[in-house]
Amino acid sequence: MSSNLAQEALQYHEFPRPGKLEVLPCKSCFSVQDLTLAYSPGVAEPCLRIQEDPAAAALYTGKSNLVAVISNGTAVLGLGNIGAAASKPVMEGKGLLFKIYADIDVFDLELNVTQPEKLIEVIKTMEPTFGAINLEDIKAPECFMVEERLRQEMNIPVFHDDQHGTAVISGAALLNAADLTNRHLEDMKCVVVGAGAAGIACARFYMALGVRRENIYMFDSRGLIHTGRLDLHATKAQFAQSEECSLEVALQGADIFLGLSKKGLLKPEMVKTMAPHPIIFACANPDPEITYDDAKAARPDCIMGSGRSDWPNQVNNVSCFPYIFRAALDVHATCINEPMKIAAARALADLAKQPVPESVVKASGGKPLEFGIDYVIPKPLDPRMIEYLCPAIAEAAIISGVAKNPELLNNVEAYKAALKSRIAHVSKRTHALVDSYK
Repeated sequence: MSSNLAQEALQYHEFPRPGKLEVLPCKSCFSVQDLTLAYSPGVAEPCLRIQEDPAAAALYTGKSNLVAVISNGTAVLGLGNIGAAASKPVMEGKGLLFKIYADIDVFDLELNVTQPEKLIEVIKTMEPTFGAINLEDIKAPECFMVEERLRQEMNIPVFHDDQHGTAVISGAALLNAADLTNRHLEDMKCVVVGAGAAGIACARFYMALGVRRENIYMFDSRGLIHTGRLDLHATKAQFAQSEECSLEVALQGADIFLGLSKKGLLKPEMVKTMAPHPIIFACANPDPEITYDDAKAARPDCIMGSGRSDWPNQVNNVSCFPYIFRAALDVHATCINEPMKIAAARALADLAKQPVPESVVKASGGKPLEFGIDYVIPKPLDPRMIEYLCPAIAEAAIISGVAKNPELLNNVEAYKAALKSRIAHVSKRTHALVDSYK
């Protein structure tokens, strides 16, 4: 990070008030009558109604629109194990995105708990407070067990975005890249570098979309994951190849490179050996495995994606997680399952094929945007995503039987209109609040 950008980032986080979130009331409390209703004695009545029927919390409290963003700081962005306190700027940032893009309220919770069993027990106690749980920046392999146990033992959605957000958005890009290059997913050879939470989740999701397990070559810091290794956790062992080979060899004829590792790992000479129209998702943060210019110089026919906003095809979790949670909360889903994630990826892929509004073009730098190798996924700032993704995700939840409010989609157009209205409303209120500090 340049010194100028670092200073700007620090000033952004410190002024005009520290942090990125603020808690504000949504009900009047300016008179004795207000106080009587808001607290004592009036508050007793909704308490008793909820005691009789816990589902009434959705009517009388903010629970059904409240998400906990939880981390223990053991795997933060590209920074590693920096601790719970140092992870707070990221968790606040997540809360900001939830609110801006999906009008979801968030409490960020940074927990000094590294033991998986204890972390599970602490999070389970939060179910009466929250409508859903977003796990964030918890290191692998513990994150897999923590999420799976919580999914089994809680009755609200639990979603580890480091895993599934990356999987969904890169899966959408993969669907369109395969379409553009006339490939079938089941025939594609995929090389994954980085066997942490995101790498394993992406590989699993690609399999759900059609990629065959035997065609996935996964590398960690010790090399290819293969059956001769004795150091493999079960989450890695599922992708073990029968024979060892180098990254250079694995990339020969490969259709897909997915990088979730470190800067500069993918060399131009490696890219040259890949299959025609290679698909390269170089997602190391903050610097990718190969630059856009180097990838294009080596293979002008490649489809290149990364986490950067200044290059084409930004693989950014913000393009999916707010809408997955919005739909899950709206249908009162008990979990976020595979059909919902696949629906999100397919909706994203389909949106990229639609004409792009001029407002999105302007916000993205002014260059024309049209479905093709440099535009295989929608821009993160595309305001159409909430009305495009949420109904598809909600429908998948209803069809798969995890929705307690299936009536939501009895009128899809009304649901879309409500989504657009609430985002316009939160945008107006947020701009007014931010402007008040200037």
